[in-house]
Amino acid sequence: MADMKHNLTCRQSLASAFQALSDEAVKAGWSEGDVALALAELAEERVIEITAKVIMEGSIHPQRVAAGGSNS
Repeated sequence: MADMKHNLTCRQSLASAFQALSDEAVKAGWSEGDVALALAELAEERVIEITAKVIMEGSIHPQRVAAGGSNS
């Protein structure tokens, strides 16, 4: 898992793009509150997707992946 300093650096590198995305949505007519909530929900969904992917990849035996087999 990434340490806090690494996470902060990642956040800093994304901040301007995140702000630009938010600004564009507000310019398109959405309220700041709606935009903030939508972005938070999208971020949460992404975390869930990545967590599920890590769990699934961890549960597949490496030799089955190399052989092109499935986990079913």
